[in-house]
Formats: sequence, structure tokens, C-alpha cells
Amino acid sequence: MLYRVLGKTGLRVSQLGFGAMRLPMQGEGTAARVDRDKAIPMIYRAFEGGVNYIDTAVMYCNDDSQWAVGEALKGWRDKVILSTKNHYFGEDEGTWRRNLENSLERLQTSHIDIYNTHGINWKSYCTEVEPRVGKWMRKALDEGLIKHICTSFHDNNEALLKLADTGYADVITLQYNLLDRELEEGIGVLHAKGIGVIVMGPVGGGRLGASSEILQSINPEIRRVPELALRFVLANPNVSIALSGMSTIEQVEENLRIADSAAALTEGDRNAMDAQLSRLKAMADLYCTGCKYCVPCPSDINIPRIFQMYNEARVYGLWDHAKKSYARMCESGEEGQQPADACVDCGECLSKCPQSIPIPDQLREAATALRQEKDAESI
Repeated sequence: MLYRVLGKTGLRVSQLGFGAMRLPMQGEGTAARVDRDKAIPMIYRAFEGGVNYIDTAVMYCNDDSQWAVGEALKGWRDKVILSTKNHYFGEDEGTWRRNLENSLERLQTSHIDIYNTHGINWKSYCTEVEPRVGKWMRKALDEGLIKHICTSFHDNNEALLKLADTGYADVITLQYNLLDRELEEGIGVLHAKGIGVIVMGPVGGGRLGASSEILQSINPEIRRVPELALRFVLANPNVSIALSGMSTIEQVEENLRIADSAAALTEGDRNAMDAQLSRLKAMADLYCTGCKYCVPCPSDINIPRIFQMYNEARVYGLWDHAKKSYARMCESGEEGQQPADACVDCGECLSKCPQSIPIPDQLREAATALRQEKDAESI
């Protein structure tokens, strides 16, 4: 296992982190719980392989992830850097404090190394974190209950740069992968400021977990797209940890092998990948850019989401994931998630689209493509 320094914390961390959000489960629905017989040996194997960073949260795995991680930490606590999160942003300090105390109990620990405000954006930082939640975090830090004030982040690059300037967080966990490089500039700035960078979703929330002839062709020596995706993240020297949500022992073994490599990608590999990805991104930008001006739709169709699925399939060859995602959306019955062929050609969206996309025609194309077997189109 290779190790990096986690920003100004000075902590020496494994470049692969264990994300405890997708642990194997047993049971159905909200009654499902973490399958200890599978999950704990997986976590042990990761620790034995050199992983020394594990991340969980209150709500993961039907509120059972922290309990399971706490059990797995027995005998390992002093060797492992522990990260968890507090999702409360309300006005009651007592509720926030109970979340912290409950986490300490569930994780069977006296302190949490990396304590995160859970999923902030610039607006929530300004209206909730800066005026009150940050003060509670600093109080817990002074008491020794947490060792570092950190945050997970969901916003754009401009917001990330502003957050970096506040000096609030020692470490920021954010989204970054082959398909989503929007925060790449900000990641470099964070590193330069001594803020640790942890990447969640290196395989794009599962989108890069399937095969793709297009992506596999980027580096013929790497045949599996998940490996390519993880190596891409690890090749960025400004990233401290790639956090992988592992749910099988096979995934643990594969990720350990990848993270044990001295060079995630050579400079030549990285340059070739950048050129190919830039070409694909330019092609993707010819389609829907996800501005969302076309919604709400009178027929309750989530046009941007459908186009995202369709475009990632036809540009990056991710047909299998796109079809499964589309099927789940259509079967959900949720408001605003009607299938593409629910379009009645009312034309209301056409005047709103800044790219002048013939939206009804493309919805019909998407409905056909995402519902039938189809090989990835060549670019």
C-alpha cells in the first residue's frame, strides 16, 4: 500500500480508503442490516492490506454502518484513521451534540479523527455552518471528541474555491472521477493550501463499474473500467485518498492490488487519457449540458436526467448502466420521473433550451435506445 499526507493534518494515510456506505446487507427494505459475516472480514482484509482510513456516516446502510464499523475496529482502532459525519444543520445544538455522542457510542471510540459536516454547499456553509454548526464543531474539537474539522462537499468549483478561502475545513471530501472533472482546478488549490483532498465516487456512483469498449480503448493495458477509473483518481498528485465503497471481498482484493502500484498511471498514460477524455467531453457538450431550463415538464418528465443517461451511454459507451438506471427510474413511480415516451409534443421545452435541442425528438430516441439491446456506438 502506498501512503500520502492528508494536508495540514499531517496524518499519513493510505491512498485507498474504505467507504462503508455500500457494505453487504441482509434482509429486505428498511429492515435490512449489514451482513456482519461478510462485511467485517472485508474490512479486516482491507486493514491487513494496508488501508488505514475508513469513512462512514449516521444514515449509511439503514443506520447500521457505524455499528458495523465499530465492531470491525476492535483491535484496530489505534492503527486506523476514522471518519464520520454529522448531517444536522438545524438550530438546536443539543440535537447536533446527540448525533456526535451517538456516533462515538456506535463506533465504540473516545474520539473521531475526521469529523465532517455532511454534504454542504456554499449556501449551507454561509447560512448554517459559519454562523452556528462550525462553532459546535470547534467546541467538540477543544474537548478532544474530534481531532479535525472537515466536511463533505457537493457544489461547483467556484463554491469550492470560496470554501477553501474560509479556512474552515482541514479536509474536504468531494466528487471527482473520469466523467466529472469540474472540481479539478479546485482540488489543486486545496492541495496548495494544505487542505486534504478525499475523493468519493471514483467510479462515478457505479456508472464506471460496468464495461465500455470506448473507455477501455483509452489504455489497452487496463481492461476493466473500474480499475481505469480508480487509477485515474490516484494519478492526480493533489488527491490524498480515493474513497471506494466496497461491497464484496473481490472488490477489496482488486482495489488493494491497484492501490499497491507505485504509479497509478504513467505521465504518458495520463496525457493520452486527457486527450481522449477531452475529445469525448467536447462531443458530450454538443448534446444536453444539463442546464435544466427545460424543467419542470408538463408531462412530469425529468428531461435532463434522461439526457444524462442517454448521452453518457452514446458518448462513453456506458449502455448497461444507463439502461438499468433508466429502468429503475421508470419503475419508481416517483413524481417527476415519467419515462421519455410520456412526451406529448407540447413544445413548451423547445423555446427554453439555449442549445436549440429538438427535445421531443431526442426523448423518443432516448426511449428507444435505453429500452432495447444496443451495442455502444463508436465515436
